[in-house]
This record gives sequence, structure tokens and C-alpha cells, in this order.
Amino acid sequence: MSTVSTQPVTAAVVIPCLNEEASIADLVREVRDAAAGIDLLVDPVTIRVVDNGSTDQTAIRAAEAGAEVILESRRGYGRACLTGVLAGPDVDVIILMDGDRSDQPAELPLLLAPLLAGEADLVIGSRLLGSYAPGSLLPQQIFGNRVAAVLLRIVYGVRVTDIGPFRVMRHERLLALGMREMTYGWSIEMIARAAKGGLTIREVPVSYRKRAGGVSKVSGNLRASLKAGYRILLAIVRARRDSLPLPDDLREWQHGAPDA
Repeated sequence: MSTVSTQPVTAAVVIPCLNEEASIADLVREVRDAAAGIDLLVDPVTIRVVDNGSTDQTAIRAAEAGAEVILESRRGYGRACLTGVLAGPDVDVIILMDGDRSDQPAELPLLLAPLLAGEADLVIGSRLLGSYAPGSLLPQQIFGNRVAAVLLRIVYGVRVTDIGPFRVMRHERLLALGMREMTYGWSIEMIARAAKGGLTIREVPVSYRKRAGGVSKVSGNLRASLKAGYRILLAIVRARRDSLPLPDDLREWQHGAPDA
């Protein structure tokens, strides 16, 4: 488990985006406001928006709002997340959230507190333990979360209620997981590999809003939902099979990592 932080730590908020021009500027401003109010020895906080091949003004809006914009033309939610994690100078803590403004940056202290207190290695915001606005989570998303949670408990013995995107982890520990899933299995692979590595995983209740604009890349699209479900199952199986690579190997293979 992580040790208690007694000195200020640096953090990067990584926000993968694909065509989120309607929400990204307001989200970046919310993150900046939240970071300014954090009294948890976290300073400074860098905001990295990873534009995953948007055809709209996502990158421009994010930059205007004050984010560092990183272009990743190779499509894939996990690839965008990993590109953001590896970008720029190393930081102590990585904060992940989606770009549709459903997650609430004001709740960042809820996730950071147990990590910085040494009580957890990976902290996940649970929408099911907290609250979610009507229509923000569709029935198939809730069902998929429950199936994934059951599989994680059976295969890895870890108990979670949600595979939500809002989470925090120390940078070096995230690199040590050797994340390989470059699509929508990224979030569950992180939990699986953390559990396999004996890390402490903790959930905290968070609130969840309806997306501020744009179109979901998975929910509401049957084909995309089925594909995401397959990738999630594949990530669980592969994490069970794979050995954990050395962190130094990650940057080398990431540039040519396959999507499968």
C-alpha cells in the first residue's frame, strides 16, 4: 500500500476526448477551480486533454480553457489514457476522468484523500454507491457494471460496485501495472491488474451528471456496446494470463502496442 504523503505531490488530470467540444472547456475550467481549492498537499495540478482524433473543435476549446492538449490520432480509449499518462514530465499522482463532463471535479478531494493518506493504491469513484442523475447511466451500463463486478470478484477476489472512469492512482504504480488494453477495457484492466498485483483498491461514493453534450461512443449504440463488452471480458482474461512488465519497458512498447 502507498505510504502517507507528508510533502506536496504533483498531479496530472488526464482527460481522453473524442468530439467533446460542447463540454470540454467547461470541464477544464471546473478542474482548474477544483484544483485551486484542494487542501491535500497536491500542487501543482496539470490538466492533460488527449484529443483522440476529434473532427470538431475539442482541441481548440480545451487549449483556450487552459489545458495542455496532446494529440493521439490512433483511436482507442485506453490508448488515449496511456498517452496522457506518459506525456510530459513525470508526476506523483494520475487523475483520470472522462471528457463529457459527467464526472464532477469538485469531488476530487474525496478520491485523493485515501490515496494520500496511504489507505489505498487505487481509488475509484463509484456512481452506484453515490448518486447519478436520471438518464446519465443507461440500464445496459448498470447491468454491464454488475457483470464486470461479479467477474472481478470471481477471478481476482476484489469487490467493487462500479467500473467508473473517475479514479486516482500514483503514477509509478500505474506504470508498473503494464496496461495493455488500448480500447474500452482499459478501466477494468486497471482494476484487474491492481488486484493481481496485491494492491489495495478502494471505492468512494461520487455523483454523476448527464453528459453535457455530444454523443456517447458506447451507450445507445448496440454494436459499440457489444464490442466494448467483448473488450472488457478480454481485458479480464488477459490480465489474469499476463505477467507484469517492468515499468521501464512501458514507454518502449507503448509506441507500437497492438490493439488486441
